[in-house]
Amino acid sequence: MKILTDIYHSIKKNTCRIVFTALFLIILIPSSVYAQTSYVLPYPSQMPGSSFYKLNLVKEKIFKYWYFGDFGQFNYNLKMTDKYLVEAKTLFEYRQYLLGHRALKKSDQYFVNVLPSLVRAERNGKNTLQKRAVLNEASQKHIEVIRKMKNSTPGALIWKPEKSAPTSLDLKKAFNESVHLREKNI
Repeated sequence: MKILTDIYHSIKKNTCRIVFTALFLIILIPSSVYAQTSYVLPYPSQMPGSSFYKLNLVKEKIFKYWYFGDFGQFNYNLKMTDKYLVEAKTLFEYRQYLLGHRALKKSDQYFVNVLPSLVRAERNGKNTLQKRAVLNEASQKHIEVIRKMKNSTPGALIWKPEKSAPTSLDLKKAFNESVHLREKNI
């Protein structure tokens, strides 16, 4: 019986050591090591048609002024371009081509503003090396997502809503322009 008790205490002690060591290493290793794996796009937020979507648009306009400074504007524009790219991806998956096209164009508009904020930061003497690496990873991830969208949607179509005039969408051109815009940053 004493042997079983000794074995039990030995296992318990070793398990505690392993758990303590693992927790210590997780806390000790800087989080930047984990962040270098790959760029991750956000989960889709409120989508068009939701009752909270317009509130999010107002919040977005307010936060534009909340993120001030060169790096603040970099973070804001990158966050918004990610948001609208994910929105476009989701809308294209649900075959909401007109709304997806609009979201992709909004993503492009925000993406155009990302690099100028880094250029201003460099002119102001700030180190932008890490932010440029983030922009490079984001550009690569965006290109990957856009190419997947391009392969799974029709190249061109006429969107015919129930109560308004049809709209011609050249999705292939929109996807190509979005990819070209992001390739300039790699």
